[in-house]
Amino acid sequence: MMRHVLKVPTLTLVALLVAALAVLFAARAEDGRERVPLTVETADGARHVFQVEVADEPEERRVGLMHREEMARDEGMLFAFSRTEIIRMWMQNTILPLDMIFANREGRIVHIHENAVPFSTAEINSRRRALYVLEVNAGVAEALGLAPGDRLVGAGIAE
Repeated sequence: MMRHVLKVPTLTLVALLVAALAVLFAARAEDGRERVPLTVETADGARHVFQVEVADEPEERRVGLMHREEMARDEGMLFAFSRTEIIRMWMQNTILPLDMIFANREGRIVHIHENAVPFSTAEINSRRRALYVLEVNAGVAEALGLAPGDRLVGAGIAE
């Protein structure tokens, strides 16, 4: 019986293993939640990258960030809806104060609601037709100088 052995340099095998593990674990944070990159491009050309969870199913959107006790400054949740409309949100069961960044189909920011009050059932709406809502920690929108007209890029937003 003759055996064929493929000889691959050890360094190549190690590199392939590291690359495979990176791909396997890159999309999951320590808490096990899958995150993808989302960039906010400002009118003056600044780019801010967030790692976001995408809530594109009704149950994911219903739960959102409820009951979360902490979130890193560069993390958030992107709510992706099925049609463009006036989006209505609230903060029931949400512990973290949030900035809600509403964007249209092209990813252009149409409205920013800053410092949403934890546990409030008051309606927060997009004021204009939107398809996406990016939720980040309260104060982030102001600290980064975000404004209507800036653009969300990535995480499945049509370019």
